[in-house]
Amino acid sequence: MVPRACGSALGLILALACATPVTAGGLPLAQDHRARLPQDEVIYFLLPDRFANGDPSNDTGSIAGGRLDHGFDPAHEGFYHGGDLAGVTRRLDYIQGLGATAIWLAPIFRNKPVQGEPGREFAGSHGYWITDFTRVDPHFGDNAAMHALVEAAHARGIKVYMDIVANHTADVIRYRECPANDCAYRSRADYPYTRRGGVDGAPINEGFDGSNFDRLTRPDYAYTPWVPEAEATVKVPAWLNDPIYYHNRGDTTFRNESSLDGDFAGLDDLMTEHPRVVAGMIEIFGDWIDRYKVDGFRIDTARHVNPEFWQAFVPAMQARAAANGIPNFHIFGEVYDVDPAQLARYTRVDGYPAVLDFGFQSTVTDLVARNVAPDRLARLFAADALYAGGEPAALGLPTFLGNHDMGRIGHFILTSKPDINDEELLARTTLAHAFLMFSRGVPTIYYGDEQGFTGDGGYGGARQNMADTRVASYADDRIAGGSREAFSTEAPLYRAIAEMAGLRQADIRLRRGLQTVRFAAEEPGLFAVSRRLSGGPGETLIVYNTSTSPITANIEVDAASADWSSSRGTCPAAATAPASIRVTVPALDYLICVSEGVR
Repeated sequence: MVPRACGSALGLILALACATPVTAGGLPLAQDHRARLPQDEVIYFLLPDRFANGDPSNDTGSIAGGRLDHGFDPAHEGFYHGGDLAGVTRRLDYIQGLGATAIWLAPIFRNKPVQGEPGREFAGSHGYWITDFTRVDPHFGDNAAMHALVEAAHARGIKVYMDIVANHTADVIRYRECPANDCAYRSRADYPYTRRGGVDGAPINEGFDGSNFDRLTRPDYAYTPWVPEAEATVKVPAWLNDPIYYHNRGDTTFRNESSLDGDFAGLDDLMTEHPRVVAGMIEIFGDWIDRYKVDGFRIDTARHVNPEFWQAFVPAMQARAAANGIPNFHIFGEVYDVDPAQLARYTRVDGYPAVLDFGFQSTVTDLVARNVAPDRLARLFAADALYAGGEPAALGLPTFLGNHDMGRIGHFILTSKPDINDEELLARTTLAHAFLMFSRGVPTIYYGDEQGFTGDGGYGGARQNMADTRVASYADDRIAGGSREAFSTEAPLYRAIAEMAGLRQADIRLRRGLQTVRFAAEEPGLFAVSRRLSGGPGETLIVYNTSTSPITANIEVDAASADWSSSRGTCPAAATAPASIRVTVPALDYLICVSEGVR
């Protein structure tokens, strides 16, 4: 059945996003979703709590009491708002109509409903404060709701990616030395595992050398950890309740060894070098693959875990997926760094197949919001050779424009250009999405961007409700495109992204083609790339204009690319001369020109 959105006024281009066409490169997009490569996808990242409320009966998670007990308060940006897995299932038409082919769900595991010191309480609506790694959070439904969502998505050819956490659990462990839960990090040198409370303390864990974990029996080397009686068995599986499996060294400073061993804002930091933790996490997340046949994992806080853990975990997940008939299981880590050398390190040392491309996010934002010259993007792409597997491996990097932690692309534009008019705000936001959809990598759309959400940025300021918000700071957001109709398939950005997704799906070179930078201006202006299949004829040329004036220029192309057609915009029918094509690109816009490379 064709989704309702596919029969709307979006027309033929949107139909391309909903069907399975023959590509311009001569190869059909795989009908079986499992046969598609990661770079074939368009990912839609959403927070279930903020997306759609399909079952109001679970709004409080069946937890008695008030907001500080169950965490439900739809008027507060930091609490649960009622969205759930049933709501996502009901809106699959909308997601598919946008052209998304994979859904990335923020963590759905059972969370500690509320945590934080008095007056600073927040709820686990985002999903990253896990207590039970084996069940769906009751605010989002239950395990049956997860089954229903995955089966419904797969029936449409949509993949489902889970957001998982191996670095930490919810904040349950306390330290007796810090009643206010504000312990500073204590280093391994000053507080070795073999002394109680510092180098001059009593001997403990005799003979422990960092690898023989049978000798590590006491967790009180740095602080004295304890667990409140009411939470003594709250974590599942049960082994997670033992403080011996945590570092217990206080809060991270995000520098040096504390980046690996410190508590992330008080969250209990797992000792991921411990063999029991390695085996336990492999079993936990492997079981989700076995039970639900999900298609990939986004892995939170990847840089805060020791490389040896990932070197064991990643192959184990790939093997588990393969055993379940999922050959293209997509694993990508969150490494919050814009330096491609740092990002690439996690593919070479830690063994990640891919990482979220924070470098792309930062650079494209600079181009469209801050008037930075396009040659900055050329330098970023030149670093693709650093990734394990080189430039072909960079095709699998999820690219994005904003997220739930940093903010949205519309916010970044408005911050740099607060007096911008509505037309230019929409044009710049659309152009940013064109960079996202047609550059190498796996485009990842942050829910609500297609409706023109801008937000206030930062933690919490970009987690708007898709509909009927009661949060004042969300309700007064400026909208790129001007509409506040919930789940509108006529919103200007929804239509624009759906068009882009259709073009991308229709041309295999825009998904799998290696990328050659053809031109990169040294001031706001043109940026041009060709996408080509290795060993195949033809190229698809994308030319962007980041300036506020139309630009005409000659762009180098392959000598064999003599005849051209327009995929988007107005392209010439023929090369101006061998290896050169003359194009005119409107202000804050882009062209896509196609040559099959033979006469």
